[in-house]
Amino acid sequence: MIKVVGVSFKENGKVYYFLPGNINLKKNITVIVQTERGLQFGKVVTNIIELEENKINSSLKQIIRIASKKDFHDHLKNLKDAKDALAKCKSIVEKENLPMQVIDCEFTFDRSQLIFKFISDNRIDFRNVVKQLASIYKTRIELRQVGVRDKAKEVGGIGVCGCKLCCARFLKDLESVSINMAKNQNIALNPNKINGVCGRLLCCLKYEDECYKDCRKCLPKIGDIVETEKGKGTVVSLDILKKTYKVDVKDIGIIEIDKSDCYAKE
Repeated sequence: MIKVVGVSFKENGKVYYFLPGNINLKKNITVIVQTERGLQFGKVVTNIIELEENKINSSLKQIIRIASKKDFHDHLKNLKDAKDALAKCKSIVEKENLPMQVIDCEFTFDRSQLIFKFISDNRIDFRNVVKQLASIYKTRIELRQVGVRDKAKEVGGIGVCGCKLCCARFLKDLESVSINMAKNQNIALNPNKINGVCGRLLCCLKYEDECYKDCRKCLPKIGDIVETEKGKGTVVSLDILKKTYKVDVKDIGIIEIDKSDCYAKE
């Protein structure tokens, strides 16, 4: 086991783990950390916790220091300058007539790198854009292509459920979602029902999938022939969360079978 602390660089952003060293850290303290991109300003989002070393995919770096007032003011200046740089980049892209939409921009804390995120349906030759930006900001420029789900996370909005988008509210990682998850939940495969505002499959299909899998373990599949107290019949419908299913028994009609007291064994 190794002691680590979770740090996030954006509100509801991905959590990265760092070694706390001898620094007394707790949640909501702002810190300066060393990353592969250079120094970054972040917020501690977990208390010091212990993780198994084999669950950590990359080498851990240490927290450098707790952020000072000067660090905080420098961070605010970086945010302001990044906003101006975003507007400048959009202007250059428009002038170059490139089919790309720049959605976000950020400086590393030490301003050693300026990173732009954009979406596009195709590969883009943005070398002229990089040259112009580098001549203005005198730092390393990176343009990174992201997907529409990343855009939804950055922009935010209201989902089909009427609540704020999960990706913008609490989801730290945008994991892949498959159509099989919708099938597993017995949802009609209508894009208007299973797609989010980003046009991709709903993220909630992913984190609800395990619950549906567990409930399904006690249930047959639609079309299965099953034995009931009133004879054999064909399964015609399922209510997965209630753990009930309906069976069409010959000469009897539709009967409902309740398996709510069933707990599937692994």
